[in-house]
Amino acid sequence: MTVLAQEILNTFDRLADAEQLEIGLEILRRLVHFDFPPLTDEDFILNAEELFLALDQQEIDYE
Repeated sequence: MTVLAQEILNTFDRLADAEQLEIGLEILRRLVHFDFPPLTDEDFILNAEELFLALDQQEIDYE
């Protein structure tokens, strides 16, 4: 990742949740026409693992 890209992500992390959502939606709108390669099984597994870990943490936080 380039230094500029990392700076953008760092700035994004400092924004309020509402601003992050607005920017995230705009990025998704711009990406809709990209020709992405299909996801691999490993991609699905890694994303599922990250999602389940986040959900487990949320469950712990609510207890």
